[in-house]
Amino acid sequence: MPDPPQSQPQAPCTSLEQEVLDEYARLLSNLQKLSNQFASLADRPTAEVLDGLRLLERKTSLVCTLLKASVYSIVLQQQIYGGEDGVEEG
Repeated sequence: MPDPPQSQPQAPCTSLEQEVLDEYARLLSNLQKLSNQFASLADRPTAEVLDGLRLLERKTSLVCTLLKASVYSIVLQQQIYGGEDGVEEG
C-alpha cells in the first residue's frame, strides 16, 4: 500500500481566500437547512402540504395584485402631475 503524500505546511489564507471559505461555509449551512426542510416536508402528509401550498398561492396572488395596483397608481399619478397624459392642447 503506498504511503499517503506528506502534507506540506500551508501558508495562511489571504483575505479573499478567507472570504470565499466563509461563503462556502454559509452555503453549506443553507443547504443543510434546506435539506432539513425537505426532510420535514417528506414526513408530513400530502394533504397538509397541499393546504400549505394553497395558502401560499393565495398570499402570493394577493401580493401580486397589490403590486400591480401600486404600479398602476404610480403611473397614473405621473401622468396626471407630469402632463404626460397624451392630450394635445390646442
